[in-house]
Amino acid sequence: MNGAESLVRTLLASGIDHCFANPGTSEMHFVAALDRVPGMRCVLGLAETVVTGCADGYARMTGRPAATLLHCGPGYANGIANIHNARRASSPMVNIVGDHATYHRQYDTPLTADADGLARASAHWVRTTASSASVGADGAAAAQAANTPPGQIATLILPADTAWSDGGEVGAALPAPARTPVAPDTLR
Repeated sequence: MNGAESLVRTLLASGIDHCFANPGTSEMHFVAALDRVPGMRCVLGLAETVVTGCADGYARMTGRPAATLLHCGPGYANGIANIHNARRASSPMVNIVGDHATYHRQYDTPLTADADGLARASAHWVRTTASSASVGADGAAAAQAANTPPGQIATLILPADTAWSDGGEVGAALPAPARTPVAPDTLR
């Protein structure tokens, strides 16, 4: 199994069964995995603002996170306004941001961007996956972070080679942290 398929299976195991997507070339292996693995509903959007707005709306209506699929750092940047709105509303969301293959970043192509820096400005949790073997565990950690009360934004940056390479392992679903109880004195 490749890294992309392990991520889809991990998201499903973690209770995330909707993905709002505006993919580009870097994300094609994830898109193929969405087709291969039953259970994930993929909704294509024509722009990143639509995709992130849909994921926010889905979370507000259901109380559950949806995933987004965004094309590289510029795609994430296009969706930041609605990611910001989701963060302020405590909407749980898992953003999957495609990126160039790790060995291709050195060429500084037109879509090369500091996706990590963009995500840190708007998400509670950010990680760039390092290998196909770690994609599933990283996806489970992202789902757990999104489900942290009252709801958080988690962003997983997925370099293309970690998605297309074999060796993916489904990550075990991680429990959401418990909500901190309100102190009795506060209630009084």
